[in-house]
Amino acid sequence: MAEVVLQGLTKQFGQTLAVNRVYLHIQDQELVVLVGPSGCGKTTTLRLIAGLEEADSGEIFIGGRSVLQVPPKDRDIAMVFQNYALYPHMNVSQNMGFGLKMRRVARAEIERRVQEAAELLGIEDLLLRKPSQLSGGQRQRVAVGRAIVRDPHVFLLDEPLSNLDAKLRLVMRGELIKLHRRLQATMVYVTHDQVEAMTMGDRIAVMNEGKIQQFAEPREIYSAPANRFVAQFIGNPPMNLLEGKLVAEEQETYFQADQFRVLIPSTRARRLHDRLDRKITLGVRPEHLQLLTPDSTATGIEVTVVLSQLLGAETIVEVDYGAGRVFTRVDNQQQLEAQQPMSLSVDTQHIHFFDPKSQLAI
Repeated sequence: MAEVVLQGLTKQFGQTLAVNRVYLHIQDQELVVLVGPSGCGKTTTLRLIAGLEEADSGEIFIGGRSVLQVPPKDRDIAMVFQNYALYPHMNVSQNMGFGLKMRRVARAEIERRVQEAAELLGIEDLLLRKPSQLSGGQRQRVAVGRAIVRDPHVFLLDEPLSNLDAKLRLVMRGELIKLHRRLQATMVYVTHDQVEAMTMGDRIAVMNEGKIQQFAEPREIYSAPANRFVAQFIGNPPMNLLEGKLVAEEQETYFQADQFRVLIPSTRARRLHDRLDRKITLGVRPEHLQLLTPDSTATGIEVTVVLSQLLGAETIVEVDYGAGRVFTRVDNQQQLEAQQPMSLSVDTQHIHFFDPKSQLAI
């Protein structure tokens, strides 16, 4: 079993608390993604697991064994770095087998493992080339191959796709997902890219300011964010957040923010009864706002188009509702004009509420 367990893990650099009492339980054979903005502590957490940084407090267990006092080489992990860290004077085969050579593994065994990993990654014809003769995607495969030949308990990947162009990143994301399935290995993957996190992770740990804000499956992270930070970090465009209050009129409950007025479903309104006439934050994702067509008989919120961005199969539209602006996603190629008046409806089955002080979901 290659589960990874972090218990109260803490790391401070000077006055900066980089990792703040992190608790995390990564299951055997699971691919967990640590995602968050720059400086949130995700890479430091990964380096603590690898043993490249020393924890100030807390515990790290790999396969049920405490490794806090175990040197990196004896933790049975393999790390793939952002810059690949390939030796320029060695060819691909030598780079992939170098770690095994340092462990005094027999040459025949090294060659066998390198060949197997190269075939798995589709780079068997590159074994005699130097890193300078490889493309970015090929270097990335070599770096992963070097990790595979070690047959570790845990793979640690630190933003391995960040140096690739957008098209190649899409391809390599798919390759890494398929590789994880074939190897059935435990992987901890660090990225600042929410798309990578959502598409690759069995579960995602969203981090900010050294703390894990939410740890759950991608669908839950997206549809039920634990707090305001997660709601805005995950999703592109991010979730619309509106500051307003709840008001009761004729046995109905409404959210009111200037002329943005939404009727709250009765079951939800009952749970929010104690927050009437108090400030509250409403969250709604762009796809749950709909621009009504001119022939629609539905009643909507009066808005004005600010900007329309055609993205091919869909259009992202920014609209002004008086006290602020929101984004909506239109599933067609309609190009709307700036200052064009429109009406907006809200799918109230998919609205979220957050406490303005604690920032937590209600």
